[in-house]
Amino acid sequence: MRISPLLGLVLALFLSPAVALSAPRADALGPVATVAEPRDGFVGSIAASPANGPAGTPVTVTGEGFAAGEPLELVWRTVVGSWNAADGTYRGRDFVPVGYVVATVTPDAEGRISAGFTAPEDFGFSHDIVVQQGDRVLTQTAFNLDIAMRVEPASGPLGTPLTVTVQGIGWRDLENSWMLVYDNSFTGWVSSVTTGGTATFTIPATGAEGRHVLRLVHGAYTFPYLNPEQNPVPGRARPRAEFELTAGEAVVPPAPETQIQAEVRSLPEPAELMVSPEFSGIGQPVEVMAMELQPGESYELNWDAMRGNRMVATGFGVESRVIASAVADADGNASFSFTAPDDLGGAHGLWVANGTDKLTGNYWIVPTALPLDVAEGPAGTEFTIHLKGGGWSETANIYNVNYDNAYLGYACAFNSNGDITIHLTASGEPGMHYIDLYPGIYKGEESRPNNFKIPQLTAEEDHPGEDLPVFRFAFRVTE
Repeated sequence: MRISPLLGLVLALFLSPAVALSAPRADALGPVATVAEPRDGFVGSIAASPANGPAGTPVTVTGEGFAAGEPLELVWRTVVGSWNAADGTYRGRDFVPVGYVVATVTPDAEGRISAGFTAPEDFGFSHDIVVQQGDRVLTQTAFNLDIAMRVEPASGPLGTPLTVTVQGIGWRDLENSWMLVYDNSFTGWVSSVTTGGTATFTIPATGAEGRHVLRLVHGAYTFPYLNPEQNPVPGRARPRAEFELTAGEAVVPPAPETQIQAEVRSLPEPAELMVSPEFSGIGQPVEVMAMELQPGESYELNWDAMRGNRMVATGFGVESRVIASAVADADGNASFSFTAPDDLGGAHGLWVANGTDKLTGNYWIVPTALPLDVAEGPAGTEFTIHLKGGGWSETANIYNVNYDNAYLGYACAFNSNGDITIHLTASGEPGMHYIDLYPGIYKGEESRPNNFKIPQLTAEEDHPGEDLPVFRFAFRVTE
């Protein structure tokens, strides 16, 4: 479930086997505070103890030099994140400052204050703790939230779904783009723009029996940056976790054709046409009701779709075609029936011409997966991954392919009107092998971080633009 921006503020911790990754979210600290500014110089001084720690760390703030008996607010400063993606384009990520009152204190006769609070889940790295009086900042200190990663369960057979939780992902440059490496193979990138610094995603346990190592490494430019100690911002942690792959029957994902989205969070607002259902995969029945038409008149329901591609000079644009027709009844209502066409995923405009006006609506096609054409065979066997309903926008145009948690490449859907057909060759030791398809960002205006054309492991919770599913397949390599 995607967390709303004001609820999705997270504080993280440096990895320790003895520390649980759970803590109250920032909104639990207190009411939203005015984002005040200092003026007329600073008054007093404060310090936080400890100066850094995980979410859930008890923090004590002490200070002196304040006017006795005048109530003050202790405020935790952070940001709310959102993706800047609309009209088929990707422009990056936006962050808006916000603060929470963590305590109200009154200086004693000697001007001293002391207050405690629990470090919440929030974006990682440095946060200001501010003493405010009304709309004025008196003084401030800082607290650093450390990044951490947890993997559950700790052991299991091949294919076990591993839930990876990362807390304390930052929002600033060089703090906001983290990459997962599984057994020294690049798996994908981890985001937390709308989930406030916490990322949760699932990957399959792959490889041979024994210990497997997962590492989280920062990378501003597409892939992991391996010597951060020597860059201009050294000292960032590189969390790691381990999983013990045990003997036992391999766990396989649900049949591809059953991996259907039950909810789409990015549906357009309803319009004049009543559409049921609001979304589906291709080939599903759809009913559209138009009202306030001329009784006895014939009407046509039109379907809009984007056609073209980004690779030729002619570009792309919207084309319309008639998808159904109906005659309005005595009350001026017309019911149109059609089957969701084999087309691009995402929103499609629907419209009925009514004199000089148009009645409009929308229908959303979700991506769907077909069964593998070949599900087992010796190493070297060729098989095909087949999806329908891929999108056209910069945030829905591609799916990225992992084989046993190692990134292979990406495939596009635009020029083929939503069809993605990927021919693969089975490899590896006899046994089950796992192919996962993750949405990603094809291109955009953002230059740093550069997270284009790689698997977004957190796409189901934090993808920009469209709400898209992850697809999982398994192939058995035989002797």
